[in-house]
Amino acid sequence: MTLRIDHSPDHSAGRPDNSARGERRYRFLVAGYAVSSYGTFLNMVALNLFVYETTGRAIAMGLFMAVRLGAGFVAGMTAGSLLARFTAKTVMLWTNAAQAAVMLLLILAPDGLRTAALVAVSVVIGACGTLFMVALRSSIPEMVGEERRSWANSLSITGRSLAMVAGFASAGVVVSLVGYTAAFVVDMVTFVLCAVTVALLPVAGGGRTGEAAERAGRRSGKPGAFAALAAAPGLGLMVALRGVDAFGSSSHNAGLPVHSADLDPSHPAVFVSSFWCLWAVGNVLAQQVIQRYAKRTGRSVGALGFGYGTIVMSGSFILAFAGFPLVATAVIALIAGAADGFTEVSYTSHLQTLPAGPRGHAFGLSATFENLGFGVGMILVAAALDRYTPLTVVGWSHGAAILVALVFVLRVAGLRRGTGFSQS
Repeated sequence: MTLRIDHSPDHSAGRPDNSARGERRYRFLVAGYAVSSYGTFLNMVALNLFVYETTGRAIAMGLFMAVRLGAGFVAGMTAGSLLARFTAKTVMLWTNAAQAAVMLLLILAPDGLRTAALVAVSVVIGACGTLFMVALRSSIPEMVGEERRSWANSLSITGRSLAMVAGFASAGVVVSLVGYTAAFVVDMVTFVLCAVTVALLPVAGGGRTGEAAERAGRRSGKPGAFAALAAAPGLGLMVALRGVDAFGSSSHNAGLPVHSADLDPSHPAVFVSSFWCLWAVGNVLAQQVIQRYAKRTGRSVGALGFGYGTIVMSGSFILAFAGFPLVATAVIALIAGAADGFTEVSYTSHLQTLPAGPRGHAFGLSATFENLGFGVGMILVAAALDRYTPLTVVGWSHGAAILVALVFVLRVAGLRRGTGFSQS
């Protein structure tokens, strides 16, 4: 059963005049988003290698990532207020334009200014990536209609998952064959293409409705994000679980290269690349199931699905480090990817049941918690991996996510029996 908050918005207000046309336009936007995501994942590899080559210090890569996550953290805190003043289309357009501009700056920067340009890149990409994601997710109900938000979320996640595989898989080839500059040019072009798809779309969201919610939040004496969470039973715990989940994600992201090197010291990249490819396949397969379910039933995955999915996903990542035979580990990777995709759709769809104004604040606060959880996790996990095995570190990190998810499931089940949530 899907769970919805009782005070969900009027569905007719967010339904497009022509649903078929709205879905075609949304598919076009997702294509642009997938292209820019490819550039982002390509550069995630290329930039880290370039930072190391430019500075000659391994710690510089960690600092680069820290600045990027810090910028995303700050952007998440301001995203709701920004969307209260500008439309989602404006935010998505200019965040892509800014990322393309900063990549051009890096390409043209002379040797003496490369370090400064890299800092600018980390700040702009970290902040603008977060703002774009918040604007996209919070505006989906207006673009495709309330009843199609689960399908729309699944489609965008599918595009990003495929882009991740393509970006990671091609990064080494692109950098080796044509160099860093070509990789940066590719990334710049992907942001330009995404900006073009946004510019051609009549994307809704933000504006006066958001300003009214902002004023209401100020009158209540609470910041917009926290006012939105307070108005929805159980939503604060849901966002907190998302942050703990991000903390757990940092452990397997840092632990997989170490585990892979332990398995095959002569070819340490084989296990990592294979695992992520299988993870992506599982994610995409889950999205296909979700899209067909949403189209057939008109329902979206609910809050309980997010809790159960988090438990399955975290448990799968722990098992991935347990030393099972490769065939069993391949199945575990598929399950982890499927559960990851399932939780993201259920989480995003549930936050989209909030009214338009609080919705932007809630997504902004969520992005802040995710960046905080992942950033703090990367620091603690990196230190822990010097003393403990990857299985131990991942077990504790994802074990924390499982415990919080169990609390969340019990909380939602209690609300379901009460008056805070209703079935749909």
